Amino acid sequence: MNYFPWLTIIVVFPISAGSLIFFLPQRGNKTIRWYTICICLLELLLTTYAFCYHFKLHDPLIQLAEDYKWIYFFDFDWRLGIDGLSIGPILLTGFITTLATLAAWPVTRDSRLFHFLMLAMYSGQIGLFSSRDILLFFIMWELELIPVYLLLSMWGGKKRLYSATKFILYTAGGSIFLLIGVLGIGLYGSNEPTLNFETSANQSYPITLEILFYIGFFIAFAVKLPIIPLHTWLPDTHGEAHYSTCMLLAGILLKMGAYGLVRINMELLPHAHSIFSPWLMIVGTLQIIYAASTSLGQRNLKKRIAYSSVSHMGFIILGIGSISDMGLNGAILQIISHGFIGAALFFLAGTSYDRIRLVYLDEMGGMAIPIPKIFTMFSILSMASLALPGMSGFVAELIVFFGIITSQKYLLMPKILITCVMAIGMILTPIYSLSMLRQMFYGYKLFNASNSYFFDSGPRELFVSISILIPVIGIGIYPDFVLSLSVDKIEAILSNYFYIYSYR
Repeated sequence: MNYFPWLTIIVVFPISAGSLIFFLPQRGNKTIRWYTICICLLELLLTTYAFCYHFKLHDPLIQLAEDYKWIYFFDFDWRLGIDGLSIGPILLTGFITTLATLAAWPVTRDSRLFHFLMLAMYSGQIGLFSSRDILLFFIMWELELIPVYLLLSMWGGKKRLYSATKFILYTAGGSIFLLIGVLGIGLYGSNEPTLNFETSANQSYPITLEILFYIGFFIAFAVKLPIIPLHTWLPDTHGEAHYSTCMLLAGILLKMGAYGLVRINMELLPHAHSIFSPWLMIVGTLQIIYAASTSLGQRNLKKRIAYSSVSHMGFIILGIGSISDMGLNGAILQIISHGFIGAALFFLAGTSYDRIRLVYLDEMGGMAIPIPKIFTMFSILSMASLALPGMSGFVAELIVFFGIITSQKYLLMPKILITCVMAIGMILTPIYSLSMLRQMFYGYKLFNASNSYFFDSGPRELFVSISILIPVIGIGIYPDFVLSLSVDKIEAILSNYFYIYSYR
């Protein structure tokens, strides 16, 4: 047992250090930026140190566990712990948030509040991925909403209030279902509330009740992931948000929904998940096709990338629905892979917008000559998005493919049908990615800019792009680096399902 409270420090440090920002001088924007970046770096180093020296890779049980009494009245504890499933998203959160604060360098208006909100999101996200108490999970889930709402409504584009209101209505609406599910599981079958993940995982429920719980949790996670038809807040939010906020949304926020599906729906409610998994497969397949074809019709650059994110989330849904070792490993790898690629594409879209102040693709053209460095990075990361071999997206999607084919749950014909429809979706991806590149960078110069000379990508922007590109290529060449974290935990989760089948 490790008695040093590593996880509590990692969760509490960003928001508590961030609250000191308000004591810094209002006019010292540079001081505020450097202070925030130093907090993010320190947090990332602390997390990496704790995980490298205190986390045993081949142990599927909870590690670095902490349990402190919080509210005696209804057995609510500050319970934290990590396993192979949460370590990847936590490190991804640290990495993307640090780069997003560096990307937010041009923000000068109310920069104290802006940077504090980013650090508050940081704490909420790490708290969610490491919580071992269902009510604490819900609190961390909610902690995310207010910073995103404020970042969107204060630093967004022209329609920022509309998209911020839409975001809060959708996500707060989903949270109601999450709260009902949390209270239902906590209060079922005993006078004392049981909010502990371990206790709930060993609890058995009547099948009707388990299905109701499953539907409640599923709606909450479907909004965040997002799953069609609950996805319409995402393109609007991405279209209006500042690109550093988009990096956090695409890189981490969407992954919270996928993490919740595995952590709660799969782990706590296995019977209901085995009933609903064929539906997940259908929804995932439809989502890949629908979002890819919708993306092709978007004139707004950020909305096009947003719909491509929705399409890539379809692979995660398929991996979770396949109930196979490979499929679930592929879904976890896609969570990490898309976290990098999505964040990078939004960052590059934002830096392009900073240069030419245009967001509609049909007004752009010929940008490859004035800004060659941005053009090169945009091209490479678009290739990663369309699953070019050697990049992380290719490995993740390939493993999901194999997961569906090797799944023991489905008959041969449905597997062939789903694989064929998925393949159509993968053909559509290069079409919208390459047409986006063509409209932006090739052809004649269309945009009406006041001056014909632009500064190309500076050292800060190049550093952010290359920092994201390195893990994308690294995972593409050596995916075992990510897969080795979660493989034992996934076996432990799936052993429940094979036990269910043999029991039947």
